Amino acid sequence: MPTNITPVLAVNGISKKLGGRKILKDISFCVFPGEIFGFLGPNGSGKTTTIKMILGLLGIDKGSISICGFDVGTEFEKAAAGVGGIVENPEMYRYLSGRENLQLYANMYGNIPQSRIGEVAVTVGLEDRIDDKVATYSLGMKQRLGLAQAILHRPRLLVLDEPTNGLDPAGIRDLRDILKRISQKDGVAVFISSHQLAELDLICDRIGILDGGVLLKTMTIAEVRSAGGSESVLTLVIDPATAPMVPKFLERLKTEDPSVLHGNVEHEEIPDTIYALSDAGVRIYSAEPAKSSIEDVFLALTEHREAASGDEKPADQPETGGTPAGPGSGEEADGQ
Repeated sequence: MPTNITPVLAVNGISKKLGGRKILKDISFCVFPGEIFGFLGPNGSGKTTTIKMILGLLGIDKGSISICGFDVGTEFEKAAAGVGGIVENPEMYRYLSGRENLQLYANMYGNIPQSRIGEVAVTVGLEDRIDDKVATYSLGMKQRLGLAQAILHRPRLLVLDEPTNGLDPAGIRDLRDILKRISQKDGVAVFISSHQLAELDLICDRIGILDGGVLLKTMTIAEVRSAGGSESVLTLVIDPATAPMVPKFLERLKTEDPSVLHGNVEHEEIPDTIYALSDAGVRIYSAEPAKSSIEDVFLALTEHREAASGDEKPADQPETGGTPAGPGSGEEADGQ
C-alpha cells in the first residue's frame, strides 16, 4: 500500500491487561481504503479483545486507535460514526420485515434517506425479499440483512467478526462477492477476523497473524504466495505409459500414481525440469507449481512460536486450565 494513503484504521502500539493477565502486547497495524484485511489467530490469541477496543467497547491501557483520523479514546462519537460491523450472527426483529428493521436503524441516525434502504438491499442481493418478515429468512439472508444494516450509514470501516459462521458454501461465496464489491466500488476498508483460512485466502489483500497477544506478522497476499522461498512444490500430470522415461536425476518426483510427478523444485529450475522430462519422451498434460496459502503461513508462524516459547497455553487462557472456547461460546469473557 502506498505510504501517501491515509489509513482508515490505525492501531498504534496498543496493550491490554484483563484480570492481571496481559492479553495484548504492543499491537500495531493499519487498514487502508478499499482494502480487505484478514485478522487471524488461534482461540485465545486476543482477536476479540482487539475488536472490542477498535469498537470502543474496551478501554485501551496503552497506545491508541484512530478511525478516519479520530481517536477512539478521546473522540469516540466521531470515530464510531465511521464504523459499521457484524459480530457473528446479527440480531434482528423477526416479526418485522427486512425493510422495517433497516428503517429502525436509519431512524437512529436521522439523516439516512429512504432511497438508501433500497440501495443497500440491492447491494446485498435482498431486493426481492426486503419486504418479507425476517422470520422467513434463511441464515444467509439474515447475514445479508446484517451486512445491509452495517453499511446503511456509509461507513468507511467495516468490522466483521466470524461473518461466515453457520453459512453454507453458497452463502459464504455470496458474502465474499458482496464484500469485494463494497471494498472495490465504495472504497470501504474491511477488517475481518475469522478462522476460515481458506475463505480469507480468496478475499484478503493483506493479513495480520496474532498469537499469544503478539502480532507476529502482517503480509500482503503476494508475500503470502511467495513465502515458501525459492522452492516450489511442482505437480505434473503425465501419460502413465511414459513414466519409465523419467530421467534418473528426476526420479525423486515419482509418486505411487504413475500419472503424477510431484516434489520440490527450485523455482528457477521449473522450465529446465519440464524441458528435461519432455526431451526424455515423457508426455506432460499439465504442470502446476503450488503457491503458499494463508493456512501454510499461519501454521508455520504459530507452530514456530509455540515451539520457541515451549508454552502451549494461549496468553489469555484462564490460569485454572480448560480448553479455549470457540466462537459464540463465551470466548469473549476469556479475553480473546
